[in-house]
Amino acid sequence: MSQVPEKITNPHQPSIKVGIFQDNLEAINWHYHDYYEISFITEGTGKRFVADSLDEFYPGDLVFVAPNIPHTWVVDKEQVTTNARKLEMVYLQFTDATLGKEMLALSEFSNAAKALTLSERGLRIVGDTLNEASNILLQMPYANSFNRYILFLELLDVIGKSTALIPLASKEYKNKRFNTENKRILTIHEYFMKHYRDEIDLAQIASLVNMAEGSLCRFFKMQVGLTIFEYLNKIKVDFACKLLMNKELSITDVAFDSGFNNLSHFNKQFKIITGVTPMVYRKRY
Repeated sequence: MSQVPEKITNPHQPSIKVGIFQDNLEAINWHYHDYYEISFITEGTGKRFVADSLDEFYPGDLVFVAPNIPHTWVVDKEQVTTNARKLEMVYLQFTDATLGKEMLALSEFSNAAKALTLSERGLRIVGDTLNEASNILLQMPYANSFNRYILFLELLDVIGKSTALIPLASKEYKNKRFNTENKRILTIHEYFMKHYRDEIDLAQIASLVNMAEGSLCRFFKMQVGLTIFEYLNKIKVDFACKLLMNKELSITDVAFDSGFNNLSHFNKQFKIITGVTPMVYRKRY
């Protein structure tokens, strides 16, 4: 799981955010955000979910995800550590504004532009590029703002010219992932992605988009084809499908980690949306 920073929009703040994230990750946080993120695992093992991909992670795992790609890290609960911490990662976060279209159009930045494009499916960086890129990234938390930006450009250049890159999300996922030009629907979707485990009522959502509750229900159903809470349950079940691939988690763990507050409601909604029970889904996939 990555640390979620404040939006990088203040012109007086650095355009690149670099840090070291440490946690025991008792709660699983399936999320996405509107900035790019490069994450390098320095401690911990477990499962890494990026879009519709599931892989093992371990120290030395380096991934690059574009904005709006859901992802999370699920630590192995049984791993033995010398402290309470079960995950440590060095992360780099930046937005489209960090480079800008004019800079990316220059031939000198063609590799950087390629790296950003490739990250739209999420990337795992391996081989010699892993060594080179991680060495650059590990310097960044300790560099001043100017040198950090130089290292950032060097890092994107290294990634963009590499052939040692493994796409994570499938092509099918990229083609069908959530996309809307309606700002109200987008606002609701993003709110659900951040708060799907919280208690949510209709009044909250209506105030979020400045609509009356009745008008919002009609508008949402017309735009999406589902009621608001049917859509929220779909987000929860989509995440539950990924968690079920991790056989270390019980069905009850999956239910609560997906935002359902009781097992029977989870089983009912899961079968409505997928057509099978969680147990059958796990056996099948």
